[in-house]
Amino acid sequence: MAKGIEIREAHFPGRAPIEAYGNGGFRFAGMSHRGSLLCLPSGIYGWDASEETPFAGERLLKAFEEAADYKFMLFGTGRELRRLPKPLAERFRALGVSCDPMSTGAAVRTFNVMLAEERPVAAALVAVD
Repeated sequence: MAKGIEIREAHFPGRAPIEAYGNGGFRFAGMSHRGSLLCLPSGIYGWDASEETPFAGERLLKAFEEAADYKFMLFGTGRELRRLPKPLAERFRALGVSCDPMSTGAAVRTFNVMLAEERPVAAALVAVD
């Protein structure tokens, strides 16, 4: 029996700095992505969060699954800083992860520095126009 096309969740299977952001997306590893990103130790994933709902999306569950592999989670919440909902912050804290919400631009810069320093960091980045 012939094997059909295998559909897999698209993701970049590695760690990479964010080269640019804006216009509704990001550039990294010589590629571009339209929409928000979740940058985890296992790779960079598309994420369906927006400035209106910066902490939404089932993809965020993957961040909890990998929490043992990082100590810092940066939340880029769009153009404006938005506070983490208390239950979300408590869930990360229980896993030993420090969460820092900030604008997406600040989160991108901080993520790149921490990644260059080889620190155990992850980032949830909301795309901005």
